Amino acid sequence: MTVPPAPAMLRGSGVRAGTGAALIGALVVWVALLGPIIALFAHLSPAAVVSSLRQPGAFQPLLTSVEASLLALAVILLLGTPLAYMMARGRLPLPRVWELGVILPLLTPPLVIGLLLIFMVGPATPLGGALSHLNLTASDTFFALVVAEVYEAAPYYVLGAAAAFAAVDPELEQAAAILGDGRWRAWRRVTLPLAAPGLATALAVTWARAMGAFGAVLIIAYHPFGLPMQIWVTLQETGLSSALPFALVLLVVALPLPVGAYIWSARARRRL
Repeated sequence: MTVPPAPAMLRGSGVRAGTGAALIGALVVWVALLGPIIALFAHLSPAAVVSSLRQPGAFQPLLTSVEASLLALAVILLLGTPLAYMMARGRLPLPRVWELGVILPLLTPPLVIGLLLIFMVGPATPLGGALSHLNLTASDTFFALVVAEVYEAAPYYVLGAAAAFAAVDPELEQAAAILGDGRWRAWRRVTLPLAAPGLATALAVTWARAMGAFGAVLIIAYHPFGLPMQIWVTLQETGLSSALPFALVLLVVALPLPVGAYIWSARARRRL
C-alpha cells in the first residue's frame, strides 16, 4: 500500500516550525555569547571608568600591552606567513608533523605553556643562557611578555593564514609565473591580494589573542604588568569594581580590529 505524501500545506508548516525553532536557538546562543559584554557596558558608568583611569600609572599597563602585542604580531607575521604558505601548498616534508607542531600549542592550556617556556627559555636553560649574553631575559621582563604572547597567539595566525592561502587556486599563481612573473612577483601580485581578506582576519584575531594573553604571561612575565595582569592584580587587591574599568579598556582596544577585519573580509569575499 502506497502512503500518499503529506499535503503541501503541512509540509510548509513543518518547515516554518523548524526554521522558527532554529532562529530561537540561534538567538539564545547569540545572547549567551554577547551577554557578558553587554552586562559589562551596562554595569559601568562613564564616571567610574574615568575615575579608575585617572589613577597614577593607570595607562602604563595599556601601553605595555599594546607595545608587546605589536612586537609579538610583527614576529608572528614575519615567521608565520612563510610557514602558513608552505603548509597550504604542501611544500614541507612530513606535513602532518608541521601541522601538529602548530596545533599543539593551541590545545595546550596557557598555564602549561608558561611552565614549558620556563624549561625552554628560562635563565637556567642553555637557550636562556645564550639569550642572557644578548641582554635578553625570558623571566619577568618585557621580552618575556612578548615571548609568552607569541606562543599563545601564533597558532591562530598560522592556521588562519594557511586556510587563506589554501583557498587561492595555485593554478592562478602558476599562470602568472608562466606569463613572465617570477615566483616571488606572482605570489605578491596574485596570491597575496586574493588571500588578503583571510590574512587580515587571521591577523586581527591574533592581535586580540595577544592582547588578552594571560596564562603563560602569569608564569614567565608577571612583571611588567600588561592589561590582563593588571586586571588580575586589581581584582585580588581591591575587588571586582576596581578591575572592571581595566577590563573595559582591554575590550575597547582588543576587539575593534577583529570586528573591522571580519566586516572588511566579508565584503571583500562578496566582491570576488
